[in-house]
Amino acid sequence: MAEPFASTVSGNQHSRVTSRAKPGFLERLSETAGGMVVGLGLFALSFYVLFTNEGRALRTAASLDEGLSQVVSLDPYSALTPQYHNHLVHLSAKLRTAQALHDPNYRVALQAVKLKRHVEMYQWVEYQESRDYVEDGEQKSETTYTYNTEWKSEVINSRNFDKEIGHMNPSAMAVESVTVVAPEVWVGPFSLSKGFVEQINNFQTLSLVGLPLSHVDPFLTVDGDYFYHTPNPRRPEVGDVRVSFSYAGLSGEGTWPGPAQTVSIVGMQKGEQLMPFKTKSGVILEILYMEELTAEEVFEREHQHNTMKTWALRVGGWALMFLGVSLTVRIIYTLVDWVPILRELVSLGLKVFALCVSSSLSLLTIAAGWLYYRPLVAILIGALALLPILLARSRAPAKKHQ
Repeated sequence: MAEPFASTVSGNQHSRVTSRAKPGFLERLSETAGGMVVGLGLFALSFYVLFTNEGRALRTAASLDEGLSQVVSLDPYSALTPQYHNHLVHLSAKLRTAQALHDPNYRVALQAVKLKRHVEMYQWVEYQESRDYVEDGEQKSETTYTYNTEWKSEVINSRNFDKEIGHMNPSAMAVESVTVVAPEVWVGPFSLSKGFVEQINNFQTLSLVGLPLSHVDPFLTVDGDYFYHTPNPRRPEVGDVRVSFSYAGLSGEGTWPGPAQTVSIVGMQKGEQLMPFKTKSGVILEILYMEELTAEEVFEREHQHNTMKTWALRVGGWALMFLGVSLTVRIIYTLVDWVPILRELVSLGLKVFALCVSSSLSLLTIAAGWLYYRPLVAILIGALALLPILLARSRAPAKKHQ
């Protein structure tokens, strides 16, 4: 390989060109063989994704139907009802917490389920843009490196830059990001399990307008919704830090920054706590929405999410199978890529082959997943998967009758 050649365009941008001889036939064949191994792995993985997705979707749908048939809607303002102990219940009410969450470093206090401190540092960021081309019989690659200064929430290691001189970043932040969670959260007369609390993630930026800032550290500068560790927030330097706050699940009775959040919950009543409910199919129902919904609306939303997830995994499984087949048969293209006309025809043929095989096998795998639960539907899907083969055979000339 030839030595790389670097040409400086400006202080914050430069290019580097590397060149090597065009790979020979044996080298390309070796690379293609490695791709075949990866393709076979993706091909096997696609079967697993497609097959298990169908069973998961059917179990989830059956569990949601079971839950809707058993759920009892409770009045959030009434006393506890012992007769529904270990039963699946639904209620909509406002979130409650015992006390405000505090960040003593910035004197921020807010009554909510979660309070997040988000820290950013002004740092150098490297961007790369590459292009490959052939020149004088050599394979060349030109990479352009550009450096900008930006606010980033993670420390960027400048030692990995192509040109660190003049673009050095600090090795750590002076302040760390952190999320504080209320130890106990109630909805109506019930306390919520950890699983319900984890679902409260509707984070919104905390506006510093209206926040009493008279007692803020004099070494901090407040500008917009940020605390800046610099006296000149409009002209930051590398290493400067700024801090913002966000919250999820307002639970106070005051007017700032808003009223308590109303949530809708479906779970198992166990004493004074709402817990996850396990259906006969083994699916856990632990549902929380950040709005007021009836029990029927909650289960309808869950059915919609199940459908969307099912189709997303179907498309993802098909894409894995298509990529796997394409990589596996790529070696055929490598064997003929020295003939220009034949190369283009083979490339198109392999793409069509991968498309047909992945589509048919995906449908057959989905049909196999449905076979246990919906035999008739499985048969129909299997027939649809064989349709491309039947059409191809019907168009073939019947030589016996000619």
